[in-house]
Amino acid sequence: MKAGKYFAAFLLTVCCACTALSAQPDNVQAAKLNSVAAARQKALQKVPNAAITEVERDFSDGVPVYDVELVKGNKKYDLTYRVSDAKMLEYGWEKVSVGTNRTKPLISQDKCKSLAKKQVKNGKIVHLSRKTDDGIDLYKVKMTAGSKRYTLEYHARTGALLAYEWKITASSDSADSSKGYIGLAKAKQIALSKVSGAAVVKAKFDMDDGVPVYEIELVNGIYEYEYKIHAKTGKILEYEKDIND
Repeated sequence: MKAGKYFAAFLLTVCCACTALSAQPDNVQAAKLNSVAAARQKALQKVPNAAITEVERDFSDGVPVYDVELVKGNKKYDLTYRVSDAKMLEYGWEKVSVGTNRTKPLISQDKCKSLAKKQVKNGKIVHLSRKTDDGIDLYKVKMTAGSKRYTLEYHARTGALLAYEWKITASSDSADSSKGYIGLAKAKQIALSKVSGAAVVKAKFDMDDGVPVYEIELVNGIYEYEYKIHAKTGKILEYEKDIND
């Protein structure tokens, strides 16, 4: 009698194990975004009841991604998901319709900095500038926090947040050294050595006509700098300097 009970328990254990194993591939597969429909569903989970205007499969830093554009109310959203694991790499929104409010005085830069620090907890402001776009006075704030870099735009007269965006920053990993690359950290050092007092606002690896490069963007005062550095030799291949608008 006892032997029969033990055998039944054994069969139950084996069946459960087989069920778990058979379900595993489905769970792994479910984590991927292997269709436009899956990307749409993922985006709508983030922005419920929005209208999707475009879904495109693309590459970001050589990694397959889905870019999804949505509209909800007065906001237009842009989301980017990595295909391999459905991780969100970029998220942003901007208001579509905004009043100029020219009769109101400009808020101070200190006030804008305070608003930005409340919006991005533990964020570090690396650049702030004021500009006018379509008659609207704006403060543009660039920040970093953890593995993300942020870009925020505030109405310079009302203090309202008009646009918000974050992106996962590229990082140097062991694959760089195994491929003979200098690494992202070294590329940043090379760019920063050319512009004293500048701050890195963007850094990523890319392939430019088959050539591995690091693209580094810096800001210093009113100027923005862009460097394209060979990923193996560290040589600066391209350089641009513009007024940061």
